[in-house]
Amino acid sequence: MASSSNNGNCLTPPVFQIETASPRASEDSDESPRRTSSPSPPPPAAAATTNNTTAQRNRSDSLAIPSLHVSTSRPRSSGDDDTIAASPTTSTHSNPFLTPGGSTIAPSIRSRSGSINIEDVESALRPDPGSEGDFHVADSSFAFSPGHLNKLLNPKSLSAFYALGGVNGVAKGLQTDLKSGLSIDETTVPRRVTFEDATNNKAPVYALPDGVKRLAPYQTSGESFKDRINAYGTNTLPAKKATPLWKLAWQTYKDPILILLTGAAIISLALGLYETFGVEHGPDDPPSVDWVEGVAICVAILIVTLVGSLNDWQKEKAFVKLNAKKDDREVKVIRSGKSFMINVHDVIVGDVLHLEPGDLVPVDGIFITGHDLKCDESSATGESDALKKTPGEQAFHLLQTGNAPKDLDPFIISGAKVLEGMGTFVVTSVGTNSSFGKIMMSVRTEMDATPLQKKLERLAMAIAKLGFASAALLFFVLLFRFVAQLDTDTRNAADKGSAFMDILIVAITIIVVAVPEGLPLAVTLALAFATTRLLKEKNLVRVLRACETMGNATTICSDKTGTLTTNKMTVVAGAFGSATFSKSESDESTGVVKFASSLPAATKELIVQSIAINSTAFEGEEDGEATFIGSKTETAMLHFARNHMGMQSLAETRANETVAQMMPFDSSKKCMGAVVKLPGNGGYRLLVKGASEILLDYCDSTVDINSLAISSMTEDDRDHLRATITAYAKKSLRTIAMVYYDFPQWPPSHVESKDGHADLAAVLKNLVFLGVVGIQDPVRPGVPEAVRKAAGAGVTTRMVTGDNAVTAQAIATECGIYTEGGLILEGPVFRTLTEEQFAEQLPRLQVLARSSPEDKRILVTRLKAMGDTVAVTGDGTNDAPALKAADVGFSMGISGTEVAKEASAIVLMDDNFTSILTALKWGRAVNDAVQKFLQFQITVNITAVLLAFISAVSHPEMKSVLTAVQLLWVNLIMDTFAALALATDPPTEKILDRKPQGKTAPLITLNMWKMIIGQAIFQLTATLILHFAGARILGYDTSDAQKQLELDTMIFNTFVWMQIFNEFNNRRLDNKLNIFEGIQRNPFFIGINCIMVGAQVAIIFVGKEAFSISPDPIDGVQWAICVVLAMLSLPMAVLIRFFPDAWFGAIARKVGVPVLYIYRPVARVSSRFFGAIGGGFKKVWRMVFKKKAEDEEEEKSGKDASANESAVVAPAIVISPDEATKERDVEKGQ
Repeated sequence: MASSSNNGNCLTPPVFQIETASPRASEDSDESPRRTSSPSPPPPAAAATTNNTTAQRNRSDSLAIPSLHVSTSRPRSSGDDDTIAASPTTSTHSNPFLTPGGSTIAPSIRSRSGSINIEDVESALRPDPGSEGDFHVADSSFAFSPGHLNKLLNPKSLSAFYALGGVNGVAKGLQTDLKSGLSIDETTVPRRVTFEDATNNKAPVYALPDGVKRLAPYQTSGESFKDRINAYGTNTLPAKKATPLWKLAWQTYKDPILILLTGAAIISLALGLYETFGVEHGPDDPPSVDWVEGVAICVAILIVTLVGSLNDWQKEKAFVKLNAKKDDREVKVIRSGKSFMINVHDVIVGDVLHLEPGDLVPVDGIFITGHDLKCDESSATGESDALKKTPGEQAFHLLQTGNAPKDLDPFIISGAKVLEGMGTFVVTSVGTNSSFGKIMMSVRTEMDATPLQKKLERLAMAIAKLGFASAALLFFVLLFRFVAQLDTDTRNAADKGSAFMDILIVAITIIVVAVPEGLPLAVTLALAFATTRLLKEKNLVRVLRACETMGNATTICSDKTGTLTTNKMTVVAGAFGSATFSKSESDESTGVVKFASSLPAATKELIVQSIAINSTAFEGEEDGEATFIGSKTETAMLHFARNHMGMQSLAETRANETVAQMMPFDSSKKCMGAVVKLPGNGGYRLLVKGASEILLDYCDSTVDINSLAISSMTEDDRDHLRATITAYAKKSLRTIAMVYYDFPQWPPSHVESKDGHADLAAVLKNLVFLGVVGIQDPVRPGVPEAVRKAAGAGVTTRMVTGDNAVTAQAIATECGIYTEGGLILEGPVFRTLTEEQFAEQLPRLQVLARSSPEDKRILVTRLKAMGDTVAVTGDGTNDAPALKAADVGFSMGISGTEVAKEASAIVLMDDNFTSILTALKWGRAVNDAVQKFLQFQITVNITAVLLAFISAVSHPEMKSVLTAVQLLWVNLIMDTFAALALATDPPTEKILDRKPQGKTAPLITLNMWKMIIGQAIFQLTATLILHFAGARILGYDTSDAQKQLELDTMIFNTFVWMQIFNEFNNRRLDNKLNIFEGIQRNPFFIGINCIMVGAQVAIIFVGKEAFSISPDPIDGVQWAICVVLAMLSLPMAVLIRFFPDAWFGAIARKVGVPVLYIYRPVARVSSRFFGAIGGGFKKVWRMVFKKKAEDEEEEKSGKDASANESAVVAPAIVISPDEATKERDVEKGQ
């Protein structure tokens, strides 16, 4: 199709005719190749033309559509595309609807740079493979299916935007109002709107492939927004599919050691069954029941597997709840013309949402209107640049006229962060249909291990190596003895085989006991318990590692507003020219009513204009009452304007002004601005409000409060204003100044501008000082006490604020942060310090005033470099770098922006400083819980392994005093029950009476080693005395098998009760004696110990053959001996605590060196030996069981990787599917 250029920059939109009647002559070779016509989908929405029909001219949304004439005589070409011919009545411009594909050159609407191609409706809204079902909706009340709306942002498509009629067409199709939003009482949609109604185009028709399920028909009900939700879904992602319990059990059982033990147990069971039923027994030789032990081991393995999988299942459930809470937040929505705060999950398609700096966009949509909106879409698309957004109507007009710039972007994409500006947008996709929802569904990953978990895994491996070495040594010693005795052994083959299997089972069981698989479980349980309790105490833990890190914090850098103070701000003082007012505690209205009545109407209007226009707050409802929503400083000033300055509706006040530019808050200048057009030819007025002492320096004039006459500011005027500001600051008031300047034009001729906008910093000169107000924000109750407790815990609190030094000092003194000898610095001075000055002054720094977010980040990094573990609070978008840089970042749940929350590790749901102290206590509780469990488990490990080793080696028949089933019961006690009991101890207030541990502090402290070794020596001594001398002491005849079994039962019973009592000892890690402190606050501990006691009593009475227990239950005296001997663990712990740490340290240093010399080569050899065995076992395992599963996993991983790759690549505004395919092929190297 030939194309002729048009004069001027704007292209005149043509009228097109689709020809299908007359055949194309071959002579048309001078024209560009055309796309052949399909009779079914009619052409799309097109540019407005001068020849539109009357109906088109009368469209309610004022979007004109070109006349399209269909001819049926045109033959089909070999392609499936439409051939478009220009009507003779129009100029032969390129077709704005079609996109090139293959060798076909499609005419298009182009920008002046020639880069924007607009496809026809069919091409623009063509379903992607696999998504066809999203386009076929039965019985819909709305014009568009989810598939149509998905095409807007999958990837960004101006063609789809144009085909859907722009933002007005989308609003019409979704039955929403771009100004007032949805109706709050909508149950069913008021009417049916077709694709043609919304866009004045025929809806594209696509065949539904076989096997694709259509979306279900709508069924209306009385529920709010039911039709809308049926059509487009809710703003939630489906919960990650929980791992079935059977799969968790299988994963737990796949431990090679358990499988090895199972194999040994089955062999033992087979031999036992053979001995019982396969061999003839005479009357004097009744059959034994050796097979019971094999069954008991199998049952024990089943219990261990089931308990482990149940723990994993419970852990998974806990973290699913945590993640759901983490994503829970509120957004600002317009419904029925009013602004509301609603839960992000309640946002639906058709809603109109507010946007302001710091917001994290929760859904996809189209920008309606606003000022200087810029978004960071790096988390959603990979693009790191700030992308400026164009309002939807303006974007549609630019596409119509052909003047669309290359970077035209009316799309709001979910996952983006609002950097600058403000505005509203209409929601087009939510939940799994949104861009970010699709990415999140494709990249769901498991939660990373925390540093403590990784450290424990390394420790567990070290302990396991010793266990492997002990088991190997025991096995080979007993094996050599067994082989050496074969010549003199008169037992039959089955008995010999059974004896060998007993040796193997005991050795394997020692490995099971020695491998401390309960360590990771302990830290997981402690973290899960702590995060759940912290949530109840207003701390939402977003990053697990923060919970454990916070326990070792040495410094807290806290904001002032809302964290140390209540954030309930009120204007209590002010000075405008010669008129001043103040509120006293006895009479809040003192002076303010008189002040307001003395002001002329014109002055009030100027004050209202300065407050209402230059603000990002808005009117809304909270708890059914009308209020202002936004920054507490701004809402305080708006209340002042409404209550005393005569401001009516905020929306009406703003609607009566023509805003030329909004200037977002500048953190370096501590101010924000707005420009309004004055009536008539009065020019433009710049309104600025912000930090009073900073804005005062930019002013050289004052205004008469009565006549509004402007005069030069004298030095006396300046000194008087400074004195007023200082007086307010000394009363702990935040001072906000209002200044202005009138320009004849905007932007001013002397200032560089871009897109008609001037930079705020460039116009901050020669301003007129209007007035200053003092805003009161009382200190939160409990903050001074919390600061004192933090100091007692060895944690220094520093205040970082944007207020001036005088106000900051007053508040810090009231909070107890600023003390004698402390240092206060202001941001500009802080930034100029040298390295030497930093090293000298930073330890004394208590208050950083007039600070910027960059100052906060520098402070955090400097403190970390000095070895501090730093916690920092932040609420603004610009605080994100400091929150990320800190060891633990706290964001504000109420006043914080979504960007700040995303950058933080913990969200303070109540914005309260005392909640940080709560996190400190629970962080220490997590570390303590792990150390308590570690102390308990290593004690059991040492005692059980050595007792089994020594007794087996010394026994004539090479049998351990603790059988395999008994050892598995002990393993269950020390791994699962102890983890549940010790990991759930809540912190007491006394946990803050000690200094934090350093970053390099060992997991096992000197005190812990003292208790571990002391208790191990006691337990081993007591049980070995019972084993070797118990018969003589108690007068038992060990030649009687029954008496020997009773003695062995007593040893087992005593050993288990020692662990139960020692669990109480391990509730303390220090040298204090009260081991029962706070026990009533931990029902888990009491309940778990009751279960262990009950189970142990039951085992002794009914365990019999399964647990190798005496068939005749032990009597009262024997029970007393067992329990009393075990109870000696408690006074023994007292003696151990009294033993001087210094003495133990000296002994440990001397003994530890040779132990290390022995451990290192043993660990190295056992690691290589068992590594080789394990490698061979893994190969067999893979060949037999895992090959197919791994192949499936690799195939799935490949698909996930492909999906992730495509999700991470930044989607440009791709217009043509064919061009997009080429781009993706280039990226993949094809």
